[in-house]
Amino acid sequence: MKYPYKVSYAIVIIMAMLCASCQHRDSADTPSSASVKKQEDYYQEKHRPQFHFSPEEHWMNDPNGMVYYDGEYHLFYQYYPDSTVWGPMHWGHAVSEDLVHWEHLPIALYPDEHGLIFSGSAVIDWDNSSGFGDGGVPPMVAIFTYHDLEKERAGVEDDYETQGIAYSLDKGRSWTKYEGNPVIQNPGSRDFRDPKVIWHEASQKWVMAVAVKDHLKFYASPDLKDWALQSEFGKEQGSHAGVWECPDLFPMVADNGETYWVLIENMNPGNPNGGSGTQYFIGQFDGVSFSLDPEFGKLLDAKGSVWLDAGRDNYAGVTWSDVPASDGRRLFMGWMSNWSYAQVVPTEKWRSAMTIPWSLSIIHIDEVPRLIGTPVDELQTLRSKELRYQQGEAIEIPSGLMEIRGTFPADQDFSIELSNNQNESVTLNFQAVKRQFTFDRTKAGDDSFSADFSGVHSVTRLAGDDTIELIAYLDHASIELFLDEGTNVFSEIFFPTEPFNRLQITGEAQAVQLYELQGIW
Repeated sequence: MKYPYKVSYAIVIIMAMLCASCQHRDSADTPSSASVKKQEDYYQEKHRPQFHFSPEEHWMNDPNGMVYYDGEYHLFYQYYPDSTVWGPMHWGHAVSEDLVHWEHLPIALYPDEHGLIFSGSAVIDWDNSSGFGDGGVPPMVAIFTYHDLEKERAGVEDDYETQGIAYSLDKGRSWTKYEGNPVIQNPGSRDFRDPKVIWHEASQKWVMAVAVKDHLKFYASPDLKDWALQSEFGKEQGSHAGVWECPDLFPMVADNGETYWVLIENMNPGNPNGGSGTQYFIGQFDGVSFSLDPEFGKLLDAKGSVWLDAGRDNYAGVTWSDVPASDGRRLFMGWMSNWSYAQVVPTEKWRSAMTIPWSLSIIHIDEVPRLIGTPVDELQTLRSKELRYQQGEAIEIPSGLMEIRGTFPADQDFSIELSNNQNESVTLNFQAVKRQFTFDRTKAGDDSFSADFSGVHSVTRLAGDDTIELIAYLDHASIELFLDEGTNVFSEIFFPTEPFNRLQITGEAQAVQLYELQGIW
């Protein structure tokens, strides 16, 4: 979570104090928006996503505290309830039973005397190590960054970010903040935020990764309350073109049967295609320190950093905690925007959406482990009808919502263009000789809000198969393209005058399946 721009500190402090006075309200007294009768124009504003999560109104950024419990996927997120630009941060809240349809819930965490509520994570304390549980109900524990604006305003020291915790015994509907907050004091850095906590089974302790300017610190705790510094990582690894934020740490079994540890680290700026982006590392973690896998380390030495998404609009992404082992997936979601222009995009009632949920995997390419992502299968429930594809013909998409699946020969050029009746378009191109994918949004519609928005973004193909597999999800103001089973991904937003309702494929396609989709609201 970045503190993105200068504001009037006095105004923000007053707002934070007013919000803090609401902290002790019984959430039952605040009606869930899901209980309010929906209007016919609900979620029908211009550019409004139809199957990506977006807040009903006002500003949203980083996904926070993503955790699964008792049949519900919880999505908390950075939220400012009084404006469509960044302001005093709260944790917004929504839940889903299927990762597709979302129910809005009241604000979960408000600013208080310690500061604003910046990004963090949440876990289920199954064994009640924290002592917050009651009557056999395991507590849901949120771990977040406090940002003390008053101390920042004083300008004497840079230690105004600390880590705090809160707990819930009613499935995240109401929260109690720990009276001993903050649980970790600032080590002397102005950037000390976004704690991601996991249970490390081998050492039987909680582990926290915290972003500290241009690297990470790892802490450990037996009870989520008392934390001790263990190690650091990243001062000499990866890109340092911007501030490190929103880390994640988790184990995964790769395609060769070996278990690796993945360390995700978001950074702003530094994305090779501009603005904020997500780099990652693969190696091992022993409960104390993280070490790079030797083969991945060679790749890192050659490239400097390795990126999860080649598009402009996937930031602060992290994964869900406590997904049942029987599910077997590592589920990921990111904020579908970019700090270069997030606050000025042309939406009025709300700002920002999340990516669709991904399922992450580790595969080996040229003996190097790589992290890849693909859309979760649950999204296929949105299919309303299959559209007939004829080679060379343009396909009409009445709703402007589409799932595209295609197979293309890797030794031939091809392109996929989406357009509307206003001669606006976005295009994915593949150049076989260069082995290069490019995504062009220079003709996508309104880009007057930022000189940094319009552009052509590129990535070199990694996989070496004879065919290219493509999956794409088109919404009213975004597309996510997964190439070669997620080896390369473009997450991109755009703002056409009207939704793209026409698809044109140029080049030979070995197979194409097209589905019109329905919205979730």
